[in-house]
Amino acid sequence: MDAPSVALYNQLKAAQPFFLLAGPNVIESEEHILKMAKHIKAITTKLGVPLVFKSSFDKANRTSSKSFRGPGLEQGLKILEKVKAAYDLPVVTDVHESCQCEAVGRVADIIQIPAFLCRQTDLLVAAAKTGKIINIKKGQFCAPSVMANSAEKIRLAGNQNVMVCERGTMFGYNDLIVDPRNFELLREANCPVVADVTHALQQPAGKKLDGGGVASGGLRELIPCIARTAVAVGVDGIFMEVHDDPLNSPCDGPTQWVTSPVETFSTMVGDDMLTYSYCCAHCFVAIVQFGGAVGRIDCDRSSHQRKETAQDRPNSIQGMIWQWIAIGITLWLPIGFTNMVVSRRVGSLYAVLSFTVGF
Repeated sequence: MDAPSVALYNQLKAAQPFFLLAGPNVIESEEHILKMAKHIKAITTKLGVPLVFKSSFDKANRTSSKSFRGPGLEQGLKILEKVKAAYDLPVVTDVHESCQCEAVGRVADIIQIPAFLCRQTDLLVAAAKTGKIINIKKGQFCAPSVMANSAEKIRLAGNQNVMVCERGTMFGYNDLIVDPRNFELLREANCPVVADVTHALQQPAGKKLDGGGVASGGLRELIPCIARTAVAVGVDGIFMEVHDDPLNSPCDGPTQWVTSPVETFSTMVGDDMLTYSYCCAHCFVAIVQFGGAVGRIDCDRSSHQRKETAQDRPNSIQGMIWQWIAIGITLWLPIGFTNMVVSRRVGSLYAVLSFTVGF
């Protein structure tokens, strides 16, 4: 087993509030990739969010044979090596054929299996044998239960470092939907769950081109909606493709995220107001549980846990009164108040969405 991969895998599993796989969809040029890596790392370092930089050396599953695919295996891996060296970042990239895995494994820290190929046994086994972390995207045509089998193929090949990724489900011919239940059902794979919040909004072959032909469309404006949903459910990682000029990106522009670098009110809301609400919600729970005999509550927002220092639960009239008052107040709280428990996760997500790319 590859020791650095095991260490990175354990780091990502323990990441709080979540880890981020982010970067341009495809390598356009060395200059562009290095610029993007520098900027995204600066943002995630400021926010304390663990980053794995993502970009593809080849997009082999394009709708049209005329679509831009990237620089190819050899040149693409050289560029990704420069990202690792220049910014001390782990990287993730896709493979499409078994013969690519060995070379990619010498550079990439995470090997990604595209959604269309999530059941390809030979490809999964070849990727697993590199010892690298394997991120398997759930096929648009698959039920979440299928991913337990895909993850097991990685483990049976001798590699325990596997993750599964939700990226939407086909809805008719040119659209995808995200079923939030899948984020929980994917836990059956017994490994970290990642949400691809950009490809999940793709509209495959849904964009007509001038002069004839089609390309993938997408609903970029809904990326924050899907991201908030995933974070609230409690995924381990967020995958998102970002670009400084998505309208002119040669690949999947409609589903790459771009935003202003200006600090926004949402960041303050995520860090302060939600934290306050989170702690208040835990106070109510603690009062109900211990009948008012709570001496101190220490909120560990990172892991969404509560630690109490309390006396033994009293069998007293005072304790019962406190308990029923707390129950009464809690029952009248708006349902939305309970959702504030995801405070730091949502706050960090807002910050990521607010600062992701801006030049």
